[in-house]
Amino acid sequence: MTLVVEAAVVVAVLTVVVAGTQLPKGLLIARLTPGSVLIVVIWMLGLLLVRRAGRGLPWHEDGRAPDSSPPPSKGRHRNPPQHRASTKKALVVFVVSALATLVAGAVLELAGDAAATKVGLGGVLFGATVLALATSLPEIATGLQSIKQGDDNLAISDIFGGNAFLPVLFLVATVISGQAVLPRASAADTYLTALAILLTLVYLLGLLFRPRRRILAMGVDSLVVLVLYALGVAGLVAIA
Repeated sequence: MTLVVEAAVVVAVLTVVVAGTQLPKGLLIARLTPGSVLIVVIWMLGLLLVRRAGRGLPWHEDGRAPDSSPPPSKGRHRNPPQHRASTKKALVVFVVSALATLVAGAVLELAGDAAATKVGLGGVLFGATVLALATSLPEIATGLQSIKQGDDNLAISDIFGGNAFLPVLFLVATVISGQAVLPRASAADTYLTALAILLTLVYLLGLLFRPRRRILAMGVDSLVVLVLYALGVAGLVAIA
């Protein structure tokens, strides 16, 4: 159920994003807009709810599904590490890796913009497909390693958590630019946000219903997400 809470936070944050695009561009107070501030507030409240859910929920088996990963204290490792690194060393590696990802992200944006121009794709279409895939590589690597170690919940939380946090950057963009960012969103931007809400809801229902049937070596919910994403991209081409 903790993962369901995380998915609900993503939906709540993205819903505010859609609502924020409809606000007047001149609604700016102290370099802040109501939409961007509300996104941060909901995200922080969501963190509190996830933390509360992690301590226990009034559900059978403490809100955990019968076939889910065990809690961290009893976690399993299919491939246990041969050498356990110290906390300090692990923290240093984590910070260095995060900074490298930050720098690479800036370079990736510049390279992506040039590539989109050369290929002839519009900025929105290129960003929603090629650039989105490239920027998701860290989450893909983290998710695969988490699943390899047997911590499926960490992999899902990484994706849901990242999607819930990214809209918080709209507040940073508003403060830095001094302009209301969300009201300047295009129709394609709003369309993509609605698509993200839909895909998140599919996985939220998947967490609740736990479908066991597999098609093409994947769960029914994953197949539905792939189909909806393909249809969504086709619709984006029509818009952009």
